[in-house]
Amino acid sequence: MHVEPITCYRPRPEAAGEFSSLPYDVFDRAAAAAYVAGHPKSFLAVERPETTFPPDHDMYADDVYQRAHDLLAERVADGTLLRDGTPCFYLYRLMSGGREQTGIVAACAVDDYANGIVRRHELTRPVKVDDRARHIAATGCQTGPIFLAYRDNPVMEALVEAAKLSDPLFDFTDEQGVRHTVWRVARPAAVESFRAMFAYIPCAYIVDGHHRAAAAARVCQRMRTEGGVDHTGEEAYNYLLCALFPAGQLRVEPYNRVVSDAGGLDEASLVSALEGAGMVVGARSDAPVRPSGRGRMGMYAFGAWRELAYTGDRPDDPAGSLDAAILQDRVLGPVLGVEDPREDGRISFVPGMEGPEGLERRAGEKGVAFSLFPTSMAELMAVSDAGLLMPPKSTWLEPKLRSGLFVRRVSHRQSLLDGCRRRGGEQGQ
Repeated sequence: MHVEPITCYRPRPEAAGEFSSLPYDVFDRAAAAAYVAGHPKSFLAVERPETTFPPDHDMYADDVYQRAHDLLAERVADGTLLRDGTPCFYLYRLMSGGREQTGIVAACAVDDYANGIVRRHELTRPVKVDDRARHIAATGCQTGPIFLAYRDNPVMEALVEAAKLSDPLFDFTDEQGVRHTVWRVARPAAVESFRAMFAYIPCAYIVDGHHRAAAAARVCQRMRTEGGVDHTGEEAYNYLLCALFPAGQLRVEPYNRVVSDAGGLDEASLVSALEGAGMVVGARSDAPVRPSGRGRMGMYAFGAWRELAYTGDRPDDPAGSLDAAILQDRVLGPVLGVEDPREDGRISFVPGMEGPEGLERRAGEKGVAFSLFPTSMAELMAVSDAGLLMPPKSTWLEPKLRSGLFVRRVSHRQSLLDGCRRRGGEQGQ
């Protein structure tokens, strides 16, 4: 992989906890607006600038993206964000529930994304890519890291652990109880060691951030075209802001499903249809079903839980063999009539962190909820290696990376961000 250190804006250490925020895409518009109303100087206002307008304002209007630029400039002007002009790698550790994971914040080549070295497994929606591309263009910055995983490497792990012996730059606990710690790696010998080790990492996998990656790649292509003969390939826009974690430290949480109705079936007919679809259906129970392994699922319908088990043959391809795909192909489509889960308004996707009570509440008296065994990192990587796409909403990772800790400038066109009035691309990463 071609991975480089970054220069960036980062918050004053004492402001990092209050300023940084959960990623823009974990909020719907109303929830984002409510959060920003209570935290007006939060970075979420920069990532979701429509929250500073009335609810009926077009969230894709030009003035919304201009507001993102202006808010970012304000945070630079008031000293909340500081410019770190030394190319560095940053180590980013998250600790939650007795577990920890440490990633490396860096710049990954857009060309590696284009040629499949940075591998993807999810379709992107044009409207979401357009939104993030316009945000990058307006602010001149990549504002949220793309979450990547790479296969565990003991030499890289040793480098990371050695660098963590120094004093951290940031160390705070967020509202969700997650502890975030960041170290700055700036010593030239250490920077070169990390850069050299990444050359031995054959590929990385997008865990979260497909839309951010696609948007940054689109902006890069446009800026390359605009640069013409002056384009060198070394400009900052040729790289993606990423946080790379060893896969063995990551845990994928369940991503469950709720269908708003039983498709006109009564309880006996639903059970019969499920059995006809190859599912082994357990007895009614008041106790929630937490799937114990691959091929086992829980179903809440008609006021009771049942365990479902699929023991039949699975497709040969790694995407079609996922439990989420089996559920879709065997149950959601043929039994409940949810043919296209990306478009059907009857289905909703529920992170496992909501628990069985959340599924029961969402299903109510008429709906049907399904709890799934989580997709593994090995399954995610197998799908990506095969160049296939996972079913929608197959993975949910906790804890979430905070946005606003690293804001990476990719353009120095006339801007108020740091008082720079130069035109043209910023050299370096």
